[in-house]
Formats: sequence, C-alpha cells, structure tokens
Amino acid sequence: MATNPGLFTEWPWKKLGNFKYLVLAPWVAHGVYLAATKGWRAADPGYLAIFPSLLLRMLHNQAWITASRVQNARSRRQIVDRGIEFEQVDRERNWDDQILLSGVLFYLGALYLPGGQRLPLWRADGAAMIALLHAGPVELIYYWLHRALHHHFLYTRYHSHHHASIVTEPITSVIHPFAELVAYELLFAIPLVTCALCGTASILAFEIYVLYIDFMNNMGHCNFELVPNWLFKWFPPLKYLMYTPSFHSLHHTQFRTNYSLFMPFYDYIYNTMDKSSDMLYEKSLKGEEETVDVVHLTHLTSLQSIYHIRPGFAEYASKPYSSKWYMRIMWPVSWLSMVLTWMYGSSFAVERNVMKKLKMQSWAIPRYSFHYGLTWEKEAINNLIEKAICEADKKGAKVVSLGLLNQAHNLNRNGELYLQKYPKLGVRLVDGTSLAAAVVVNTIPQGTDQVVLAGNISKVARVVATALSKKNVKVVMTNKQDYHFLKPKMPEDAAENLLFSKTATAKVWLIGEGLDVSEQFKAQKGTQFIPYSQFPPRMVRKDSCTYSITPAMVVPKTLQNVHSCENWLPRRVMSAWRVAGMVHALEGWNEHECGDIVLDMEKVWSASLLHGFQPVGQV
Repeated sequence: MATNPGLFTEWPWKKLGNFKYLVLAPWVAHGVYLAATKGWRAADPGYLAIFPSLLLRMLHNQAWITASRVQNARSRRQIVDRGIEFEQVDRERNWDDQILLSGVLFYLGALYLPGGQRLPLWRADGAAMIALLHAGPVELIYYWLHRALHHHFLYTRYHSHHHASIVTEPITSVIHPFAELVAYELLFAIPLVTCALCGTASILAFEIYVLYIDFMNNMGHCNFELVPNWLFKWFPPLKYLMYTPSFHSLHHTQFRTNYSLFMPFYDYIYNTMDKSSDMLYEKSLKGEEETVDVVHLTHLTSLQSIYHIRPGFAEYASKPYSSKWYMRIMWPVSWLSMVLTWMYGSSFAVERNVMKKLKMQSWAIPRYSFHYGLTWEKEAINNLIEKAICEADKKGAKVVSLGLLNQAHNLNRNGELYLQKYPKLGVRLVDGTSLAAAVVVNTIPQGTDQVVLAGNISKVARVVATALSKKNVKVVMTNKQDYHFLKPKMPEDAAENLLFSKTATAKVWLIGEGLDVSEQFKAQKGTQFIPYSQFPPRMVRKDSCTYSITPAMVVPKTLQNVHSCENWLPRRVMSAWRVAGMVHALEGWNEHECGDIVLDMEKVWSASLLHGFQPVGQV
C-alpha cells in the first residue's frame, strides 16, 4: 500500500480473493460458445487467442520468478545484496492482477474497437508501426509520467507502493496501485489502438509487443545482471535502446535517476542518468558465487512440494505447506517435474540466508520422500548426498547439516557412512540430534513426571528417553519389541525409569514415525502429542488433544532473506536439524555430530538461545 493511498488505489476485484479470475469468465465462455456454434474457422481467431495469450504471459512471468530466485539462491551476479522478507512477498502476491486487467481491455477492444476484429496472423507494416510508436510517444510519455509520479503528491499516494521493494524481483515490475496501472495500460495501448484504427493490426504483432513489455519489465527487476557485455560492443548504440537490470536497479536504490521505461536515451537527453550506471553494470556482470559457511541438505517431499520450494510459486512457498486442490489438478506437470528432477545429477540451491557474518544455503537432493523408501534408490541417493558434501567441502563450507531423510539410519547410519569414506573431511557433518532432542524435552510442560514414547525408535528418541529418565521422568513404552530394543541402550542410572505398559495414563505422548493412527486413540482426552520425528504426524484426535509441531525453533531477526516456509513449519520457524547446523558454525565447534556421536544436549540448547533462536509454542 502507498504511504498515503490516493483515489482508486485498491483493485476492484480485491474482495473476490482467488475468485477474481471469474472476472474473465464471461468472455472466455463467450469464446467457447462461438467456437462451438460457428466452428473454429468461422470464429474470430484474435478473440479466441486472448485467453491462451494470458496463460502464456503467466507462464512467462513464473519462469522469470523461478530464474530470479535460483540466481538469488546461488548468489551469482546479484545487484543489490540484501534480503527479501515476507512483507514484500505478501505485497507482491497479486502480480497477476495486471494480466487480468489487460485481458479485460483486450476483450473489450476485440469486441468494440474499430479494426480490432478478425485480425490477420501477421502484418509487417503493423509490427513496424508498433515499434516506432513505442520508441517515440510511449517511451517519452512514460519518462515524464514517471518523473511526475516521483513528485511528493503522487509518490506518496501511488508510486511509493512500487518503491517499497528496494530489492526487486521480476514481479515487482507490475506491483502498482490500480489507478497507476490503468495509466500504464492506456499508455501501452497507444501503439495497439493506432494499429487497429489504421487497419494494420495483427495477432502476432500484438502478442510480440505484449511479451516484449513483460520480458523487459521482468528483466529490469530481476536483481541479477544477465545482459552480456559483448552485445554492447557489437552494437554500441544499443546502450541507448535497451536498459539492463543494474540500470533500473539504481532507480530503486537512488530514486531520482534512471526514469526511462526500457530505452535509456531519454535519461541521456534530460541528464537524469545515474553516473554509476556503467560501473554497477560491470561490477554486477563480474559477480561470482559467494563463499558459503553452512549448507543444509534437504529434499523434496510430496509430489506437490516442487511448487513449495523457494524457486517455485512465491505465494505458495511463503505459507506452511499444505495440499491444495489446484495443485492436485496440475499432476501432469508435477509428474514431469519429478522425472526431470530424478534425471538431474546433483543437488541444487533453493535458498540463501545470512546471519551476522555467517552465509548459509539450502541445497535440495533431487529426490522425493518416497524415493528414500525404495531399496534400488539407496545407492543413487547416497551418491547424491556424498557428492553434495564433497562440493560443500570444496567450497570451504564449515558445516553440512543433514535434513529430513538425508540422515536416515537405514540409508547412511545418520551420516556415519560418509565419515568412514572420508575420514579427513574438512567440513563438519551435523545430524542435529542433540538440538532436536533438546527442543522435544523443553516442549514438555514443567512438572510432568510421566510420558509415553511411541513410534519408531530413532536416534532422537533414544537421546530424549535418556535425558528424561535422568531427570526422573518415567518414560512408558507400549510396544514390547521397541522396549526390549531400547532398554539395553539406556545408561544404568536411567534404565530404571524406562517402563513397559500396555496401558498408558500419561497426558504427554512423544510420537515418531511408524506410529499407527489407532494408537493415538489410546491416549486420554486432553493429551499433548509432541513429535520427535522430522515429519509431522497425522492429527486424528479432534477432541481436546493438542499437537505440537515437529522439533523446530523461531529464528532471530538477524537471520535475513527469509521469505519462504520450510515445508510445513510456520513463517520464520526452522527445523531443529537445520538450526543445529547454524549453531554449530556460529559456535565454531570442530566435532561432527553423526552416526552414534551426540553432542551435549544442554550445551547445544543454551548456545541456540544465546544466538537468538527461541522455542516455538503449540499450533
């Protein structure tokens, strides 16, 4: 929202929410009706092409969003090296409003504008007219309109909404109040309306012009430099005809320079070009990948999780993961993406964060959760993890934390396999057991003298059971086989507090993977279920029972560039396994935590609190 919102700031379909797409429904239905009654050949092809054109524009914009976020995660050729936060993602979530508005205008033009009906596929004279009208009137009017929008009166009422994003993303380009974007649409309509009135309009010329506007808008706001230097050397006048991402980025950081739309020659003419434009361009172009201190290895979970990772759908990734109906109907794309990721031969960066002087990245192993349960995939997955660890070591990383199933005991014995293969490994491997266990123990209400431990007995479960038993808290197990498996592994001074009972009256249940849903119904009403597993349990108890989230901590404000949720966790909450790697690096600890090695739980918990990480309440 602008600093002091003016007239017609809000979009007319704002209250419709996700039903805003129904605004186009009458015209789309009308097009289908015409095609069905008159036949595809008899219907107006230009009218029928509008809706597919809008879909193409959405795909085009999404491709830019993904490319920009991948580059941001890799930190290559970054222009403004600052983070993006959830506030910006929320402000820019309705980037498709502009496409809906242009769709309405195109449909109206195709129905009522003289010369807008039954357009031919292509006319070269019309395309040339559009190019000339854009370079002349459109660029000139936009330049002075843009300067006017930076006047205090208009800036505070309209344009400040756009400039709230100092670090831009491609979709920042179309984030404006309704009235301002209407002005832009009318401006861009000048070449199109003129062509239609002159009888030189064509479908492809219109489509190419609109895609040109989208392309240049997205490129100018992508926050990484991609225009090669040889292009300007090959054709020097091009610097006056095409801007670069770094050129427009200066407008967002300096505000009073580089006002041009796409062609900088008006900034040269009116002496408003930023003097550092060329220098910033050269500097951004030479940008190299920054060093990384901590790498967190994760992987894709469900089939739809490909859309939830940071380079996926921005709004979807900014909220805790949940299955959506509109994601399920995209199953052909989801399956194709699964095949492509399966074929991909190495991990890929999905997120980059900074905390104080610590630089962190999250890398995803190109496999889904179900792959980890396939015997024939074990060797391939281990090779992928091993390759990622070696790459992180080569890049000088201090710590690699193993997230989700990348540390599964039946896969690599909690990472011990890699230490055996590389005994002189420079990077420290952390499975996060001590911090995950500490989070579970500190989630249990004060004064609790008895808990139930149910589910697969993981490394975290063993550490939790030991810690509680040493505090004289009775740990009751309802599975006899699991009890006999865990009992011999308990220290002598704690073993007496590990009990077996077919009935459990405790009001706190510690639950892990493999727990049958029916087992949850054995708990009393009002029971608090606390997971110790990486994955959340099914919340089947709808009575007075409560469920805590999987072991996680709220991250401090000093952790920057956090604008996506880690799987199912709330905003600015990260899994204990991921936080453990950060704390390990912040403290400069030199030991590994994998295999049977467990760090001092109290020491790790205290260190995490010292660095600003906080416990999470129930959800």
